[in-house]
Amino acid sequence: MQVLVMGATGTLGRQIARRALDAGHQVRCMVRSPRKAAFLQEWGCELTRGNLLEEDSLAYALEGQEAVIDAATARPTDSESVYRIDWDGKLNLLNHCRRAGLERFVFISLLEAESFRDVPLMDIKYCTEQLLAESGLAYTVLRTCAFMQGVIGQFAIPVLESQTVWVSGSSTPIAYMNTQDVARFAVAALAQEQTVGACFPVVGPKAWNTGEVVQLCERFSRRDARVIRVSPLLIRAMQGVASFFEPGVNIAERLAFAEVTGGGVSLTSAMEQSYTSFSLDPAETTGLEAYLQEYFTSILRRLREMEADLDKDAKKKLPF
Repeated sequence: MQVLVMGATGTLGRQIARRALDAGHQVRCMVRSPRKAAFLQEWGCELTRGNLLEEDSLAYALEGQEAVIDAATARPTDSESVYRIDWDGKLNLLNHCRRAGLERFVFISLLEAESFRDVPLMDIKYCTEQLLAESGLAYTVLRTCAFMQGVIGQFAIPVLESQTVWVSGSSTPIAYMNTQDVARFAVAALAQEQTVGACFPVVGPKAWNTGEVVQLCERFSRRDARVIRVSPLLIRAMQGVASFFEPGVNIAERLAFAEVTGGGVSLTSAMEQSYTSFSLDPAETTGLEAYLQEYFTSILRRLREMEADLDKDAKKKLPF
């Protein structure tokens, strides 16, 4: 199948592109910077330059395509508002998909989006789901929550480097999932007709709160963590200040997401129906404990090897 992957340079998008190639699909990726996406071309993807707000580039990217897997979303560093990129951009994409007579559309959404309509990104995901339901497209929605790869930057590296781990609000249990496993669902949807016109939770096998994640990092790194919990009131104040300045609007919108991750409402869901509908084996899904253990084992081994090399170099410089 000819598959266009949106957001292919992102943490999830690149795994979707890789998985689609491995499954035998012909993969095209629309990217803003072909130079930064050179690794996708090396894998075997076709690159086309453009973005969701450029009508002509969308029309060109969709030529000859049978399916779209949409993992695109605004980045924290983007100057445009999340509403401009994730809402206006999605409207453009869906309109062009209808005109192109697209066979399949797979959309990466967020779990519990309907419960957090006051959070910009959640509101946009919810509204996009409603648009898809009325679009006439053969769509499948995957409702994810948080990725294991994000745990590395937020928890693992600060613990390893004896830095402060910053957490917000109440301790929220989150069913983190490996992006490689999310990619399995996204690509499998293309071949599973029973997933058309439906929404599915796609989350990890267990929900972990911040304290439990920190304990895992401490155990595997053999180091103590320094944790500071930020008050929700402080986050709201920062959000309010940032929203006064146009360059800070996207930052304010991202800060609003702390209501989701620090609200104390468990972000998890039963997955039995999802595995059955996509014909996937739950035993192949990575657990957070195994993921972090592999990460720390690998990084600590590299550090030991680097220390050994430094010792060898130092001994070579000795005069005796």
